[in-house]
Amino acid sequence: MIRLTLSEIADRLSGILHPAGTDATGETFVDGPVETDSREIVPGGIFVAKRGDDTDGHLFVGAAVERGAVLAIVEHPVDAAIAQIVVADAVTALGELARFVVERVRAGGLTVIGITGSNGKTTTKNMLERILAGEGETVAPIRSFNNAVGAPTTMLRTTESTRYLIVEMGASGVGDIARLVAMARPDIGVVLKVGLAHAGGFGGIDATLAAKTEMVTDLSPDGVAVLNADDSRVASMAERTPARVLRFGEDSSADVRASGISGSRTGTTFTAHVPGEEPVSITLRVLGEHHVWNALAALAVAHTVGVPLARSAAALETLTRAERWRMEVLGGRDDVTIINDAYNASPDSMSAAIKTLAQIAEPGKRTIAVLGAMSELGEYSGEEHDRIGLQLVRLNISQLVVVGPEARRMHISAINEGSWDGESVYFGDMDAAYEYLAAEITPGDTVLVKSSNSAKLRFLGDRLGDLYSW
Repeated sequence: MIRLTLSEIADRLSGILHPAGTDATGETFVDGPVETDSREIVPGGIFVAKRGDDTDGHLFVGAAVERGAVLAIVEHPVDAAIAQIVVADAVTALGELARFVVERVRAGGLTVIGITGSNGKTTTKNMLERILAGEGETVAPIRSFNNAVGAPTTMLRTTESTRYLIVEMGASGVGDIARLVAMARPDIGVVLKVGLAHAGGFGGIDATLAAKTEMVTDLSPDGVAVLNADDSRVASMAERTPARVLRFGEDSSADVRASGISGSRTGTTFTAHVPGEEPVSITLRVLGEHHVWNALAALAVAHTVGVPLARSAAALETLTRAERWRMEVLGGRDDVTIINDAYNASPDSMSAAIKTLAQIAEPGKRTIAVLGAMSELGEYSGEEHDRIGLQLVRLNISQLVVVGPEARRMHISAINEGSWDGESVYFGDMDAAYEYLAAEITPGDTVLVKSSNSAKLRFLGDRLGDLYSW
């Protein structure tokens, strides 16, 4: 974080400074990292004592002091030897502090990039970070820090020397992205896709569209809206933004475009086209043709800030995986490939992963899909699990293993569609599925493990990866 006095922070947060019991005064400077988890505090850090569903951060101010915190932002004074700023709401204060820091750093030439979409945010963030890291100090979210706590925590990692700030913006309802946009004020807003991920929470696809559109409606006329030309809902956002629009995709209307896409077990190759430059062939080592669109979004941003296509392409080719548990390739022994993609799952990402499984399998070798539930779909849940079951049969996936009662409809719909004899099996828990797979997998098999985070099949994927590691 940038260097601020306690008085500056208290004034901006409309808080009351309590330096009693410490050597701190209002003119004391702090610049340590800001955390909401006392276990993450390092010496010189700032602890925000937010209330959670299961516990209360105020109970851990003492632990933060022991780890070296020098300031606590609290909702009521705590009996601890640390400077405290008392605010009305800790999460609101966290966001306001982030806004303050970004405002200060922006004056020194900071470019802020916001990324949202029903799928692909984290992968696109990682691709863009890999490109921009070679162009100057770049701050990007750790893992998927994209909500009202994670996003401002990322913003607060900026310093006076930061050139690029990438903010991943998720939402659980209409208004969430608008609040993050107001905090960060992106110069470039990226929208990847509008799909059914979390549609149950939003209340339907129209509400999801409204929420994602918040990324671009408040961009300045000097800003850039980077939109997916291949998603009609995202493309329609061009009419809702005052910013300049840059489109990406395969569609002929796209400014940043891909052609000649082909995938294999080792990655995906395509030719990238950007305005004013010679096309460049790129081989992504990240599995799945759907990641081409994430790469195009990253290339569009890089083009906007002046990074040559050849340099961006070279950076993308160094990325070996999208993220932990996202199309992560494990195994290798006996020519068995385990694809662990079980951190998140929506109908779109589930469908894309299954298509990838079908595309990359070697001729004559088996494909096995190990699938768990897709969560937060609300009224769409039943029909979307049914649709995935049908897709598995129509793509001739060799074996379906469904895990968990919430996912059982996929097993039933696959049986009903294909009249399979043992090609679809169901297990109520991961241990039973693991025992079956350990005996069932044969040399040359390609195995996809995919589910929402709540189903926890990522741990099953890790176990299978360990079983077939060298």
